[in-house]
Amino acid sequence: MHVPDGFINTPVSVAAGVAAAAAVAVSLRGARRELDERTAPLAGLVAAFIFAVQMLNFPVAAGTSGHLLGGALAAILVGPYTGVLCVSVVLLMQGILFADGGLTALGVNVLTMSVVTVVVAYAVFRGLLKLLPAGRRPVTVAAFAGALLSVPAAAAAFAALYALGGTTDVPIGKVVTAMVGVHVLIGIGEAAITAATVGAVIAVRPDLVHGARRLTTPLKLRVGGELVDAPAPAAAAPAEDASRSTRTLWLTGLATALVLAGFVSFYASASPDGLEKVAADQGIDSKVEEHAAAGSPLADYSVKDVSDARLSGGLAGVIGVGTTVAVGTGVFWTVRRRRARDLTATSTAAPSAP
Repeated sequence: MHVPDGFINTPVSVAAGVAAAAAVAVSLRGARRELDERTAPLAGLVAAFIFAVQMLNFPVAAGTSGHLLGGALAAILVGPYTGVLCVSVVLLMQGILFADGGLTALGVNVLTMSVVTVVVAYAVFRGLLKLLPAGRRPVTVAAFAGALLSVPAAAAAFAALYALGGTTDVPIGKVVTAMVGVHVLIGIGEAAITAATVGAVIAVRPDLVHGARRLTTPLKLRVGGELVDAPAPAAAAPAEDASRSTRTLWLTGLATALVLAGFVSFYASASPDGLEKVAADQGIDSKVEEHAAAGSPLADYSVKDVSDARLSGGLAGVIGVGTTVAVGTGVFWTVRRRRARDLTATSTAAPSAP
């Protein structure tokens, strides 16, 4: 659902860019509370995984395909603020390196595919968790529902922006009906991928899933007829084990992303995605503009001068995963270190007890 240049006029695109920049600024501040030494590198991995899975278009109707948006997955795994940053990093890499999603429409894409999906998905997810009993299955069910609703919400957000600044004269009612209708179907695929991924991570390390923190309650012991918290285990060995387990999860996730982008993506559906199909059918794309990065050596997810389609697409996918995980991890480590400096400065400035 990457919006190209030319669908939305300049004033609305600029306004969307300002709103998106404000959302990213708020998320940078909020992510300081969500990231720690273990989750910062995992956030970079989540961004790379979303990039990889977005290359896997799946068929949803005759002549139409869809792909993961990723806002729900990122918000549940690493937190809503960090989730906005994850998807925004992906969109930035796709726009600059692969000419996917217009550069002047970057604000529109961040608002629809990042901010709206995260806000809607996480609100639905948290709301359902308050109603459902504690457990792994309810978390997965809530993740499914949040992801399912986030996709048509993003489609409705695009329709709203089109109503304000569409460059073609297409009745807004037709745009809303077509966009929401096809993206409800795409949302089913999004929900299945999100629930499966969240469930897999919870099965291995529930303590690393932001949305499943209530599953890792302190161990209780009965002493003298009363329940008390069990004493914390020795610090050295658990810390070492946790680090090793986190490293294993990170390497496994990165290998999975590389395989998906480098090999499985070759078998993705070649049909236009939901937005492309609606734009072509309704005439929204009549004023589409050529991407500013159309001459990029990685444009259209292929490596320039590599004639073999399988090898070209696979190399582009691997490069994309590597670049996204590097940039994402750098951003999240920087945010984490900023939080550490703030905490140090606060503790240093605090007056000592008399």
